[in-house]
Amino acid sequence: MKAVALTHYLPISDPDSLFDARLPKPSPTGHDLLVRVEAVSVNPVDTKVRAPKDKVEDTPKVLGYDAAGVVESVGDAVTRFKPGDAVYYAGDITRPGSNAEFQLVDERIVGAMPQTLSFAEAAALPLTTLTAWEALFTRLGIDRNGESQGQSILIIGGAGGVGSIAIQLAKLAGLVVIATASRPQSQAWVRELGADHSVDYSDALIEEMAQLGHREVDFIANFSNTDAYWGVMAELIRPQGKIVGIVGNTDPLDLNLLKNKSATFAWEFMFTRSMYQTADMADQGHLLDEVAALVDAGKLRTTLQQTLSPINAAHLRQAHAQVESGRTIGKLVLAGWR
Repeated sequence: MKAVALTHYLPISDPDSLFDARLPKPSPTGHDLLVRVEAVSVNPVDTKVRAPKDKVEDTPKVLGYDAAGVVESVGDAVTRFKPGDAVYYAGDITRPGSNAEFQLVDERIVGAMPQTLSFAEAAALPLTTLTAWEALFTRLGIDRNGESQGQSILIIGGAGGVGSIAIQLAKLAGLVVIATASRPQSQAWVRELGADHSVDYSDALIEEMAQLGHREVDFIANFSNTDAYWGVMAELIRPQGKIVGIVGNTDPLDLNLLKNKSATFAWEFMFTRSMYQTADMADQGHLLDEVAALVDAGKLRTTLQQTLSPINAAHLRQAHAQVESGRTIGKLVLAGWR
């Protein structure tokens, strides 16, 4: 089968950082689906896994943590899907990724693809939607059924892939949404998605929030830079409020800044369930099914902004470089094999 892989961890400007390869087609057993991949998207996790390091793979390693495709065959323990079903999923970071014509994925973390979306539109959603959903409703404890209505949330990194979904989910829950966005294009994008206010990524964020009448907020979701915003978040969070982050810190975080406010800080890592085979692992598949229903009902929209075709090493290097630039709005997807 065709695939895009790496053996050495190199700067994305190096043509050997990702290369076209031919690999054996896998066969499913147990809970695995064999999916014929039709579209994939690129996330910051792809670039972080691929980032230069002193390591060499003995066999080609396939990245890719978002896909939409069609079930080709199933393992003997599969109960939720059958060959021919259209599916979408983020996969498992401990297994070979989606940048291949065929991929094995556990059915418990797979959802039925939204019927109203193309493969490319669907591939933009899984990783970011799972991350945003778990961040808001599991880690922050926001009530989806209206009990949190009228409360406020600051979304840092609002125009990125996760932020673009989080804005929509927070609005569905009835929250007042303030999203950071630095450029006119990204400010327009977050407002199009439903943000009530957009604020700049500047050193004057606290002052900007005060001018909006939000000296404090009930929730903060940081999808950008934990270190850079730690002090700002500690100042802006309301007493007994909650903060969630997804980007690992490089410097020690001073939790004492949250003590007097009895504020909560939680990490969200979308791969935790599959990595540790948690008892609630199947919740991710059901969550994706629920998201598909919301999409088909017109309550959520895809965040696809750009599509490259076909899926090959040259286009994936281009996509990695664009994601590494930090200026991507929404999601970038690759579709089709040639």
